[in-house]
Amino acid sequence: MEIRAIIIEDEKPATELLLHYLKTFSNIIICGTFSDGFSGLKAINELKPQLVFLDIQMPKLTGIEILELLDHKPAIIFTTAYDQYAVKAFEANAIDYLLKPFSSDRFTTAVNKAVEKIYQNQNSQQAISSVITALEPHQTKMERIAVRAGSKIQVIPVEDILYFEADGDYVKMHTKSGNYLKEKTMKYLENHLDSSKFIRIHRTYIANVDTIQRVEYYDKENHVAVLSNNEKLKISSSGYKLLKSAINL
Repeated sequence: MEIRAIIIEDEKPATELLLHYLKTFSNIIICGTFSDGFSGLKAINELKPQLVFLDIQMPKLTGIEILELLDHKPAIIFTTAYDQYAVKAFEANAIDYLLKPFSSDRFTTAVNKAVEKIYQNQNSQQAISSVITALEPHQTKMERIAVRAGSKIQVIPVEDILYFEADGDYVKMHTKSGNYLKEKTMKYLENHLDSSKFIRIHRTYIANVDTIQRVEYYDKENHVAVLSNNEKLKISSSGYKLLKSAINL
């Protein structure tokens, strides 16, 4: 059985090395190589490869952001020099992680593992979710968020976000240019946003403190935050304490 694969890698020498190593795998057909996250994501969704060799640090979209936006769920082998993440977290999953520079033998081991999983028709989505879950505690503070906007992918710097609003299993991101849904929890955002910039002022809202123009009384015991766009957000008593500490009310 042939396996369709693509390479998403922004360094040409690294791409050429992968192609060289893959010559020994007659059952793997390379459908294309892509040098940035946007073109790689588009290729995955259009070509629907069974196996993807994916770099992490790339222009436009990182490998991790691609994982979050995938419609089609292929097996993933990371090929990266980025060693901040917990390598053992990847090693524990069916999908492998190759830290550059890696040997031909190490590459062969990773590919054989992926091929075996594909042949066994295992659920790659479950493995991808496990990788993301394993990575989350090791990620640094969020600086941007990738979202779908119709048929396009948009990368939004977190400083452009006025506030986050809980919306079932999603959060709605409110910006000056529009609103976007993202499949994340408020707890995840609390743990991954800069806590000096984003405060959970209510169970429904996480506000960007730089956009808060003033705080007003809502009734006898409650307050509202008035944002730069004149929207008003309710503040809970616990949220008021956090906000009071953050902006020296």
